Amino acid sequence: MTTSAELARRIRQARGLEPADLVVKGGRILNVADGTLAEGDVAVTGDTIVGTYDAYEGRQVIDAHGLVVAPGFVDTHVHVESSLVSPFEFERLVLPRGTTTAVCDPHEIANVLGLDGIRYVLEAGRELTLSLFVNLSSCVPSSPLETAGAELSAADLATLRDQPGVLGLAEVMSFPAVLAAEPGVLAKLATFQGRQIDGHAPLLAGRDLSAYAAVGIRTDHEATLLEEAREKLRKGLAVLMREGSVAKNVATLTPLLDDVTAARIAFCTDDRHPAEILAEGHIDHAVRTAIRAGAPPVAAYRAASLSGAEVMGLRDRGLVAPGYRADLLLVENLEAVTVERVICGGRLFRAGEGRIETTGVGRGSVRRREVTPADLALAGDAPVPTIAVRAGSLITDRLEGDPADPEVLTLAVLERHGKNGNIGRGHVGGFGPLAGAIGFSVGHDSHNLSVLGRDPGDMAVAANRLIALDGGAVAVHGGEVVAELALPIAGLMSDRPYEEVVARWTELERAIAAMGGRLSEPLLQLAFLPLVVIPHLKLSDRGLVDVDRFALLDPTAG
Repeated sequence: MTTSAELARRIRQARGLEPADLVVKGGRILNVADGTLAEGDVAVTGDTIVGTYDAYEGRQVIDAHGLVVAPGFVDTHVHVESSLVSPFEFERLVLPRGTTTAVCDPHEIANVLGLDGIRYVLEAGRELTLSLFVNLSSCVPSSPLETAGAELSAADLATLRDQPGVLGLAEVMSFPAVLAAEPGVLAKLATFQGRQIDGHAPLLAGRDLSAYAAVGIRTDHEATLLEEAREKLRKGLAVLMREGSVAKNVATLTPLLDDVTAARIAFCTDDRHPAEILAEGHIDHAVRTAIRAGAPPVAAYRAASLSGAEVMGLRDRGLVAPGYRADLLLVENLEAVTVERVICGGRLFRAGEGRIETTGVGRGSVRRREVTPADLALAGDAPVPTIAVRAGSLITDRLEGDPADPEVLTLAVLERHGKNGNIGRGHVGGFGPLAGAIGFSVGHDSHNLSVLGRDPGDMAVAANRLIALDGGAVAVHGGEVVAELALPIAGLMSDRPYEEVVARWTELERAIAAMGGRLSEPLLQLAFLPLVVIPHLKLSDRGLVDVDRFALLDPTAG
């Protein structure tokens, strides 16, 4: 809580009666409220901006001549777990690239560990320089058509609703349950009325979209088509333009972003892996992509800062102006979004800051017996319903595949929470003629084990290695593990520095390409095949799911 004495210090330093704690001197201030770019100092007291445009003296001075002073970026919807590293390593990855605030939905770890998983993220967030807020996970599990490690009711979520760092309710993924007015979903929505409630409604339109928004849902990050995003904007939903590792929607949706609509458009990453963050960036990459696609630069920066903050109900940040949090980016080239230095909460962040994960949270979360090739084999040679992967999309299609086709692979989803030992089996096309098998313990959203290949022997080796690793990612060829990454934190995150994770991930991608894989992100595409709330055909541990009917197509669990 801010004290009267702290407010008095702000007043004195704003008026120049005493030196400011920090002065960013000589830069050009990007004002995303009025679209101007003008020279002037920025004075900071503690973690708050107290003066702009005038000349100030400071106890600490940062020379910004030749640079633009812009507001810090806000990631409005992210699953930190999808970075495959702990929150501490996530900060080391994204803060130097300008993301000073992130709103996390920890539903990956919540689907494994329940409330303990959410508490872990909340507690870690309190130790970070970056502001890590939490929207409480609304879909644990995301549907009744799969087996998760936990189940959270409205009453469970209410126990954390008023904790520091909690904004509201995270993406309401089961839009069929909303439209059907299912009591459990309505109870969660009622519990968070008046608070932030995020949406997740791919391809929803018309009266169904109106009904979805009418229950207090205020955002959507699942728009993949321009007209879809336009309708959602017209119906009052803030559009969160996503640039993740699989779903890359910014370029498609950029024609919607202009100086008017920027007030109701923001950016998010949702799921983005560390190698891509390291190579391309985070929200800075999304802003850069939008500008290259034709967005007015100031509108893009506003969407990434002030609009993102306001959409999330954060009224203290997003603008280089007195009274706002001192999250500042020193940018060399505005359109190229070259972030030279980052000031977060009034403190210059130095690359390499942070600490390694040391807690024992989430260990021992893979609890199932080993499998044999016979457990994973899928017999038959007649045309069968087959999941058709769209490269770079979470949406899949349904086709009648020929099991004899070398590009029609077998997918197995193995329950791993120690509840029933289910194994769902199905066919998948789109990965290429994979000679071997790949496996991943990240399987949205219940995070069972997913194994893909043609040879049941290689698939069994992959599954059993995942069990031995206590979660991770593996590539198998000729009965041998050729690359792997251990993810012992709930089977979702590494406890190692991100540099090691990136190196292992790169080895995996090279191995999969050498085995005949054609997708640019094969493991991440695999991770979304069990996501039974994204159209059209998916596979859970209970069998194939027709998402359009929200029903099991042909249960194959056993």
